[in-house]
Amino acid sequence: MLEADYVVVGSGSAGSALAYRLSEDGRHSVLVIEFGGTDAGPLIQMPSALSYPMNMSLYDWGFRAEAEPALGGRALATPRGKVIGGSSSINGMVYVRGHARDFDTWEEMGARGWAFADVLPYFQRLENAHGGEPGWRGTAGPLHVTRGTRANPLYEAFVEAGVAAGFGRTDDYNGHRQEGFGPMEMTVWKGKRWSTANAYLKPALKRPNVTLMTRTLARRVLFEGRRAVGVEIERGGRIEVVRARAEVILAASSINSPKLLLLSGIGPAAELQAMGIPVVADRPGVGKNLQDHLEVYVQQASKLPVTLNGKLGLFSKGMIGLEWLLTGRGLGATNHFEACAFVRSAAGVDYPDIQFHFLPAAIRYDGKAPADGHGFQVHVGPMRSKSRGAVTLTGHDPRLPPRIRFNYMSTPEDWADFRTAVRLAREVFAQKPFDPYRGREIAPGDNVRSDAEIDAFVRDHVESAYHPCGTCRMGAADDRGAVVDPTAKVIGVEGLRVADSSIFPQVTNGNLNAPSIMTGEKVADHVLGRPPLPRSNAEPWIHPHWATAQR
Repeated sequence: MLEADYVVVGSGSAGSALAYRLSEDGRHSVLVIEFGGTDAGPLIQMPSALSYPMNMSLYDWGFRAEAEPALGGRALATPRGKVIGGSSSINGMVYVRGHARDFDTWEEMGARGWAFADVLPYFQRLENAHGGEPGWRGTAGPLHVTRGTRANPLYEAFVEAGVAAGFGRTDDYNGHRQEGFGPMEMTVWKGKRWSTANAYLKPALKRPNVTLMTRTLARRVLFEGRRAVGVEIERGGRIEVVRARAEVILAASSINSPKLLLLSGIGPAAELQAMGIPVVADRPGVGKNLQDHLEVYVQQASKLPVTLNGKLGLFSKGMIGLEWLLTGRGLGATNHFEACAFVRSAAGVDYPDIQFHFLPAAIRYDGKAPADGHGFQVHVGPMRSKSRGAVTLTGHDPRLPPRIRFNYMSTPEDWADFRTAVRLAREVFAQKPFDPYRGREIAPGDNVRSDAEIDAFVRDHVESAYHPCGTCRMGAADDRGAVVDPTAKVIGVEGLRVADSSIFPQVTNGNLNAPSIMTGEKVADHVLGRPPLPRSNAEPWIHPHWATAQR
């Protein structure tokens, strides 16, 4: 019989970190279950090829959310990694911790022990930051965090334009000051995608106490009474059982972790009974509280041929790929998101609620529909939408995809926030540093000016930034809406935890890979019964006049 002390479901951002830390002292055996397979090959490992794996069924679960009424019935893709490294192997490699206030808010929502002072030491433990603010960054962790060369002049133009518009500059948004314009960080090392498979899982697999099962579907958690004792799996057409001597830990994503809990009898009792699933624990919050970030592209034509749009031909792509294969350098060795900004939408907002990713090209995230000629763009969107959705079952067959409903743009504030975001992006592009480059506006287009016109543009073109979270919310043990307690234990049962972005009470500022890895790091200490790392006394920067000034 397959057996280990700890059975981890999912080898992604949190799961790989868990496998590494739980096995580190050699005292415990760890078995990792992954439905996907190998990450070998340039489509994953070459940073600039990032648009390919996200659109390949070999590497992506292929989830699609339900049609959204507020978006004219559009159904948006919800990619999740189906490969070792999980979504860290198919994402855009952007590294953002989140703002200090995000984590303080988590604690206020019942996640005691997850305030910024508590989590900062775990971010520092996981990082090997090449650059950044001394004292705020880790330099000895498994995860290499780097910055691009910013050789393209448009990166500097973007930062200088933000400063010209009256916004501040930040040289390290992962340091004491997130707010402002500055360089963006990426999980790339020596020209290669530095996923959690490369940073954590592969080193862990060199230990005799770690086992990885790929091409293996986790079907449900098995219980004896109210204690989790293993996982029912399917591989090679056979159904088997993996036993956990100590604990089962779900790190299967904000989509698959709630799905597994529901299939295992943990969730809203009425929903489970309607599916014919015996109820193990009535937890009404399972699958609820689904959140995400949305973004639109504000695109500008470039008068000078300095953008990446000149590198989209087959010959240029071939030369970029050849240089990367031979040297690990060049345009293939970056995700091209090398400058960014975090700003506040209005006076009275105490920390940034709008994020900009700048790209020296006018092109869709999936690599399709490039603009004619040269162009550049910013991906922009609000950070803290109040819209909430849910992940529910479509049936009790574990092979069925879940039903995903985000309820995007379901509050008036969502629309107002996007109008502000689009107008701020336009204001930045209108600044003097862009004068040598700025041509016509490609999108939304000069004819899109009024609130109604911007709303229509957003309705037709807004896309997910692929940051789903919140579906197994962490909170106090007596909170009926919470799914896990502050040690990530599933409330109402024993021997079972969840450790991934599904436990986030509220979505963080920015991309979710970094806080997901931090979650795996921190939960590993809870699992092992170790005292938490000492709290930090570092004080984050808050704009001194935030109550009366927007910038």
